[in-house]
Amino acid sequence: MTVRSALRAALVDTYQFSWRLFVLNTTLSAGIVLIVVLVSAFPLVLFVAPLVTGPLAAGLVHSVITLIREQELHLSDAVAGARRFWRRGLVLGGISGFVLLLGVLAVTFYGSERHRVLPVAVLAIYVVAIAFLVLLVAWLFAIADPEDSVADALRQASSLMLRSPTRMLVFGAALFLVNLAGAVTVVPILTLTIAYSFLATARLVLPPEEVPV
Repeated sequence: MTVRSALRAALVDTYQFSWRLFVLNTTLSAGIVLIVVLVSAFPLVLFVAPLVTGPLAAGLVHSVITLIREQELHLSDAVAGARRFWRRGLVLGGISGFVLLLGVLAVTFYGSERHRVLPVAVLAIYVVAIAFLVLLVAWLFAIADPEDSVADALRQASSLMLRSPTRMLVFGAALFLVNLAGAVTVVPILTLTIAYSFLATARLVLPPEEVPV
């Protein structure tokens, strides 16, 4: 499936199951906000928030996969997914938090007045963005194929990035614009952009036989 087709199909899915996806997306967003409030120590919160809310994200990803495979979505799917994949959620959430933490520290360090190495700071931003794109794909692989390990999912996601770098970078740029638009136009916690991002990624990367159009 092309990038354009994946984005369009995900938009249709989001419209058809909007209120359920809204509940799931808002639950995950609210969990992140709660952790940010409780763990106010910066930059530790950048690692803790994704780690703790990893099981919620696993439930959302499981719901997305169920939606595109069966064209059905129930809120109970998220509960079942969180219960089944909470360990994978913690692992992938922890990795996501670690990447985010290192990225922010690197950009802050090299972009500070004391060091002022802006090319390295910009490079760090690009590296973190690509790492998060790989992680986004790995989330789908890890939940869609429970028989494979998280390490296998990360390897598959990295391999896909290396095989189709232009396609994946265009896709990542499109998702960035979607999330940016959602963040600046409405209250971020009330958006559907996280769910939409997982839906579009699932449409793009899962095998065609698993993704009915």
